[in-house]
Amino acid sequence: MNPWDPNIYTVTPAAKILARCVATGTMTQEEVDAAPQESEVFSSSLLEAEQRNRIKHDLDQTNLDLELLKLQRDGADVTHSHYLSQRFASLQQFTSHLQEVLREQTVLRERLTKPLCQQNLPIQADLHRYVVELMGMVVEFIQNLDVKIKMVRSISTTEDSLSNLNNAMTQVLSQVTEVENLYKQVLKRRGHPPQ
Repeated sequence: MNPWDPNIYTVTPAAKILARCVATGTMTQEEVDAAPQESEVFSSSLLEAEQRNRIKHDLDQTNLDLELLKLQRDGADVTHSHYLSQRFASLQQFTSHLQEVLREQTVLRERLTKPLCQQNLPIQADLHRYVVELMGMVVEFIQNLDVKIKMVRSISTTEDSLSNLNNAMTQVLSQVTEVENLYKQVLKRRGHPPQ
């Protein structure tokens, strides 16, 4: 045995499952020690399943990193100081207009309580474009609000995912103990007592 071989010190998936079985109390350490140390005891499909899960996890992580990079690229022009200064100036103009509206609140209330007489609220000419864009955004938001609420409600919660993961883990542990028991029965029938 080569002491520099890194494979000696790696923990196999079967050892991880057996350690969990001992930790949860489904098996004792004596039963684990009594099992043969041959590599054929557990099927190679368990190793392949773990490798597939690891590859799927790496792929998901890579896709997530790619999405984050795309979002960062799409948002790069928005955070540029040139665009921000223009938007800040527009926002200041709009805020000053709203402050004027609030100052004239009583006059506006009186005008709104009067019957319609073909009068409109005065909006500065340089803000007409922004008001039109704002109204379009409000109409679109109201039209899509129900769809967006349904989408948000349909997203599964992390609690559901954790409970599914716990259920799957208990099923795997029960199947491992069942395989162990079947293995012992097969050894008894062949005439070899379990070690």
